[in-house]
Amino acid sequence: MIHTRNFRLMLAGAAFVSLSSPAFALDGAALMTKLNAAYAISGASIAYDGVEVDGDTVTVKGAAIKMAAQPDQTVKIGDVTMDGVEENDDGGYYVETVTLPDVNITEPETSVSAKDITIGGMSIPGNPAGGTINDMLLYESAGTGPIVVTAKGKQVFSMEESEGNLTKQESDAGFDFDGTLTGLKADLSMVEDAKAKEAIQKLGLTTLSGEVTIKGSWELASGNINLEEYAFDFANVGRLAMSFDISGYTLEFFKAMQDAMKAAEANPNKEEANQAMGLSMMGLMQQLTFNGAEIRFDDASITKKALDYAGSQQGVSGDQLAQSLKGLVPIMLAQLNVPELQNQVTMAVNSYLDAPKSLTISAEPANPVPFPMIMGAAMGAPNTIPSVLGVKVTAND
Repeated sequence: MIHTRNFRLMLAGAAFVSLSSPAFALDGAALMTKLNAAYAISGASIAYDGVEVDGDTVTVKGAAIKMAAQPDQTVKIGDVTMDGVEENDDGGYYVETVTLPDVNITEPETSVSAKDITIGGMSIPGNPAGGTINDMLLYESAGTGPIVVTAKGKQVFSMEESEGNLTKQESDAGFDFDGTLTGLKADLSMVEDAKAKEAIQKLGLTTLSGEVTIKGSWELASGNINLEEYAFDFANVGRLAMSFDISGYTLEFFKAMQDAMKAAEANPNKEEANQAMGLSMMGLMQQLTFNGAEIRFDDASITKKALDYAGSQQGVSGDQLAQSLKGLVPIMLAQLNVPELQNQVTMAVNSYLDAPKSLTISAEPANPVPFPMIMGAAMGAPNTIPSVLGVKVTAND
């Protein structure tokens, strides 16, 4: 009797496990439904031939991207592998790693290849229509390996690696983000226009190499976007760095902008759609506040080369052209009726042309300036904008 009872318990246990196991297995179709619901916010959808599930690995067969605005066009991706997939309590999913197939696109005269395309820590929301940070399609990291573009059998562009990171702030207050594009190389020797080709050769820009970096943050409650750095740094040219700081770009603002874009895409009358989009954007801009911005260029020998080349086209030396520019700048600025800024720019340009090192244009208002005030000044008194925004121009600092 004891053995019989134990045997029955074992059978019951086995039956329970066999019946309950599907409830704990991943549902690939459900995952893709949630992913598409979140992806649709960007105006696109993911088409696929099928989904295969093996433990915590989900393979999407024959994936392709379709844009709502261009339903006839499809970007084929191939088989996408998601490893370390977990379903969350809210019905969403967390994917440890997403691996995309290498890209190899070949046209009659051009080809593009990209390798090692991955996304790390992707969060698929259970309810993308919600209004919190956890209702957004997010990733922790994303990147690629080498990217190569060829034209007529010759490599014209390449990149060694790209990487992007997105980090949630404490208490889900917002995000910190950064990214890099490294090992950029461009070959401009194949430019066919004669004048452009001559300029490229004289400026020593037949080949370019450098990198791009970006760093910033987004605080959701205030809608503060602080782009601390967006920089292009190329050897023998220079480093162009931009930054800006605005507030009011909240989740509500973001969703309103997406709704306006969707409405425009759905309207078959494109002229009417563009007008409606313009009005919507004008209305949304009223919610933004300007905190500051800066553009800075650090020269790496390109300025002197540019002066020498431009001067040669006019039959003068680079130094002679620089002296002419010094006299021309204040005359041009005088027409704007901004005497304080005119003096700043004149001094900065003179210093920079004498010894090109850096040139900086910054806008640092004493207090945040609402965008409606900026727009009003632009329409009513354009010459007051420099003082409203606290514009300063400096050189070699």
